[in-house]
Amino acid sequence: MNTDYREVPDEVYKSLDAVGGDEKWWEAVELQKLILAHNDIESLKEDLKNLPLLVVLNVSHNKLSHLPAAIGEIHMLKSLDVSFNSIVEIPEEIGSAASLVKFDCSNNRLSSLPSSLGHCINLSELKASNNNISSLPEELGNCSKLTKFDIEGNKLEMLSNNFIASCTMLMELNASKNLLSSLPESIGGLSRLIRLDLHQNRISSIPSSIKGCSSLLEFYIGNNALSSLPAEIGSLTQLGTFDLQTNQVAVSKSRLKLTALKEYPVEACSLRLSVLDLSNNSLSGLPPEIDVMYSSVWRAMVVLWPTNVQEPNLVENVLHPLSSLQTSKCVISFHDEEGPVLDIMCLMTTLRKLLLTGNPLRTLRSSLVHGPTPALLRYLRSRLPTDEESAATTAVKEDAITMAARSSLTSKELSLAGLSLGAVPSEIWKSSDITKVNLSGNSIEELPSELRSCVSLEALILSKNKIKEWPAAVLASLPKLVCLKLDGNPLRKARICHEAKGRSHHIPSDGFRAASKLQILDLSGAAGSLPENPAFSSLPELQELYLSSLQLRNIEAIKINAEGGPEDPIGLLEPNLQVLKLEGNPMRSIRRPILDRGTKAILKYLKEKIVEQ
Repeated sequence: MNTDYREVPDEVYKSLDAVGGDEKWWEAVELQKLILAHNDIESLKEDLKNLPLLVVLNVSHNKLSHLPAAIGEIHMLKSLDVSFNSIVEIPEEIGSAASLVKFDCSNNRLSSLPSSLGHCINLSELKASNNNISSLPEELGNCSKLTKFDIEGNKLEMLSNNFIASCTMLMELNASKNLLSSLPESIGGLSRLIRLDLHQNRISSIPSSIKGCSSLLEFYIGNNALSSLPAEIGSLTQLGTFDLQTNQVAVSKSRLKLTALKEYPVEACSLRLSVLDLSNNSLSGLPPEIDVMYSSVWRAMVVLWPTNVQEPNLVENVLHPLSSLQTSKCVISFHDEEGPVLDIMCLMTTLRKLLLTGNPLRTLRSSLVHGPTPALLRYLRSRLPTDEESAATTAVKEDAITMAARSSLTSKELSLAGLSLGAVPSEIWKSSDITKVNLSGNSIEELPSELRSCVSLEALILSKNKIKEWPAAVLASLPKLVCLKLDGNPLRKARICHEAKGRSHHIPSDGFRAASKLQILDLSGAAGSLPENPAFSSLPELQELYLSSLQLRNIEAIKINAEGGPEDPIGLLEPNLQVLKLEGNPMRSIRRPILDRGTKAILKYLKEKIVEQ
């Protein structure tokens, strides 16, 4: 609501009991939700108590300097948002609003939170960021149902051990931009915590109990004073984002002396991170012991280069091309006549971003640093032993297959795309409830029989394989299939069945009847695979049809055989068909301007041809 109100209209405070006898009381209802955000309201009246059934109150982005004590008389209130005001104090009466579940008082002028807030035992989300709060009331520990707590941008010097110990349901904790110097040991009791943001504090160490945060996905502790990391960091097996940037602090004001993070622990090298930020520290290298301790093979390559490189995007420019390189050794040191020039560490297969700038790492020769990426890649590949590269390829495939099988249990999607598989491993089928299978970019010739048990399958992506036979038997077992992509396969043209020779149709004229629910069909690139009379009429729900690069010369020659009916041209697929792609065909009958105008123009043209014939 944004109408530039300076005060709340009196009518808003009226409850059902306040309706006069001459008013239409039967049309009145008790107010349950009041949104007054983005106005210029300077105060709320004590008349708020006339709204006992109010559940949601949002007065954010106004000019409030205080809240009325009547806020505690709204016993049904579950969500209260007073953020972005100028409030200097939250009244103790708020503790009487015992039903409160969400409370946002961020971006105000608070110096403390009321101790009575501990009476709101149903509180699940508390936001108090960007205030001047220097300490938290011990009573807040009674709010044991807290799942999200945001206290960013305040002046906290500590998080009490008792408070953290009581918040066992906590899933997100943001205490960044404060004055914290340490973390309580009880942090390890937050086994449900998935996001921990502590960046821009003064934290000098992480307790070993951090290993108890077994669900942690994101950990931000950059811009602190860490000089080392505990070995227990390696126990955070779910961690995906780890921010350790700029952990250095001056220990003497008279002399420029910094203490900074100098080592990345060996134990942390087993983490399967997506993002790792180690920039602006004092790392001189990464642990060489990693190749001894871990036999797993990782794909992402990390180049360590100097702080004096001027190009800011060099890390990204070099890192991503390196992802195609593989080795079974975790660290490779390269030397030349100028001494050690490069270290490569193989980290997590999922690594997408690594920042290492601002560290005194060993250097690449300037001719490689400033030269083109292909030259650097040739340099690196020339130093990878052939046997190690081959072993790495196999290990990476096995790792990807294991991860795909595991994730399919929850996502209901199975993806083995781009693994150069000649066959689908039988152990991959962990669930029969899979709705999508992506096997594109492999060398598969025959579909696995296990596909027939996936009765919930809706999408089957088989692009760019070596499939020659039309998978009629598999398709007949998939009653919910709506998307089939066979583009880029060497499907051969249909042949008459010869039982003695064991031959069969590859795309029989009635082959589409086995998948009558299809909405998307892609046969692009399967040159010569279509029979003379493909039964597209068996696909009444078809919305997208891709027939690119099939060596089609005359689209009108493609007929649609309705069962028991006459032969109709493809134009009668309208109006359901929304996409018809014919690029890459030597079409002579349809002029280029018609093809360029898209699907509707093509179908219109074909429909007009029906009338002419």
